[in-house]
Amino acid sequence: MESIARLVIERDFLNLRQDELDSLKSPAEPTDELVGSPDGAVYLRSLYRVGPALLAMARIPESLSSEPSVAGPAGSTGSPQRRLVVLSPEPIHLGFHGVSGKVGAIHTLEILPTSFNIGPLWEHFPWTKPRSLRNECTTFGTGDRIGLATPGHIRAARKYAIAPVLAQQSMRELAFTGRAFSDVVSDAAFLVFQEGYETGYGADGDHLKSIPDINQALSRSMPMITLDLTEVMHPEVADWPDSQVDQAFERLPSEFKSRVEREYQDKSLRVEKTNIPFDGALAKRCAVMYGDALSFGEQVNNHLDRMTGGAFDLEISIDETTTPTLPSHHLFIARELERRGVQVSSLAPRFIGEFQKGIDYIGDHAEFERQFKIHAEIARSAGGYKVSIHSGSDKFSVYPVIGRETNMRLHLKTAGTSWLESLRTIAEVEPDLYRLIHQRAFDYFPEATKSYVISADLNAIAPLEDQNDADLPAYLTDDNCRQLLHISYGGLLRDPEVREPYFRALHVHEEAHVANVERHMDKHLETLGVDRR
Repeated sequence: MESIARLVIERDFLNLRQDELDSLKSPAEPTDELVGSPDGAVYLRSLYRVGPALLAMARIPESLSSEPSVAGPAGSTGSPQRRLVVLSPEPIHLGFHGVSGKVGAIHTLEILPTSFNIGPLWEHFPWTKPRSLRNECTTFGTGDRIGLATPGHIRAARKYAIAPVLAQQSMRELAFTGRAFSDVVSDAAFLVFQEGYETGYGADGDHLKSIPDINQALSRSMPMITLDLTEVMHPEVADWPDSQVDQAFERLPSEFKSRVEREYQDKSLRVEKTNIPFDGALAKRCAVMYGDALSFGEQVNNHLDRMTGGAFDLEISIDETTTPTLPSHHLFIARELERRGVQVSSLAPRFIGEFQKGIDYIGDHAEFERQFKIHAEIARSAGGYKVSIHSGSDKFSVYPVIGRETNMRLHLKTAGTSWLESLRTIAEVEPDLYRLIHQRAFDYFPEATKSYVISADLNAIAPLEDQNDADLPAYLTDDNCRQLLHISYGGLLRDPEVREPYFRALHVHEEAHVANVERHMDKHLETLGVDRR
């Protein structure tokens, strides 16, 4: 801490006005984001004043990053590698909990960037708290599984007309990474401060299926809830004979039945340039398949409205199924949610083809384009919500269609692709560690396939022992290896022989890691056709 304090004092940062500090925050080169030495450095974009006090995020020496007296909770992966520091000529009373000290006449406070200190950060810098992005046209879910990728996400987001959702995790990801929503949000918030990103960002409790899980996310100030309706839909109805559907339809609430018969049965509904026919059997089948899900969606919407005072983003997810969402089903769901007053910010259908983890789209591109146009028309006609693309990373071959047909009114979810960029970094700079990770991924892969649907052929991956160190980054361009590494993250991050050296390597090679994440996000946004700022 003393080295950081002396650095700030020697650079005269403590005596600069905020506008003078701001003038330092646009360095010509990414390597100039930090000022200092291996004995301590300050992130320039994080220089902010609160009265007489100067606050900044500081990078600490790698040798100190595991000190037990300052190490944060196990799930808060980024906290042992950086501190929020405060210097002031007067005693410091900002509400943070930390270690106080003095360097000469200057008072100091060293603060762990964890959920324990998130309240004062939000109080003094409200822009570090997640907010609703309902009114934003193009939103981009980045999903920082390790609490270290957010700077790369932010540096890409600065260049494009998007609103990023920087904190995004599902219950499955939390279990696999050993984190909690509090860790996800606090890691993002302190990195937002570190980057001086004042534009605003979102936080998404992803693929939640119950009110208790939703409440966990809300209690950590996550304004976006992705409601996964898988467990309250009835996909088996698609295979029922008409007679069985008729019997189930008769048991539905009378008002709902009457509306379905009046508004859908034997009707052809037009959305922009497309007519979508509903014969009697289809209308009844949709009502039976989705009636319970629609009711639950309404219940969750009303709960979110009460809990947040209306400042929430509700995404409806119907993509976790084995069959594509037919346009007629999408239209039925969208119209019925709108009728129930559900404030849908975005909706994720299950598109034709395969949206597998970490690789490009698999399927008939012409048929995808034909069907996607209709889904985009439905979204515009039945509420104006954003079309959401799940498992959306690396789908470069269909991004131009997605961007064009939605007029950029979309939400794109990514997560694991940034994890892969961390492994690319390690393959480039720490080949021995990469070899260990690569080998261990095969051990964890069988268990991981119980949670993820992928088509990787492990036998097609080039043997590791045949590769020179310089060839290792090429594994991150091989689809089979990408999927192996992508879904094995839970086991790898829990492996004691991998976890500590993995995080240490990303700390030592921080700028290389951030640059790889930024470059990869740039490719996503550029290919989608997002306007540059």
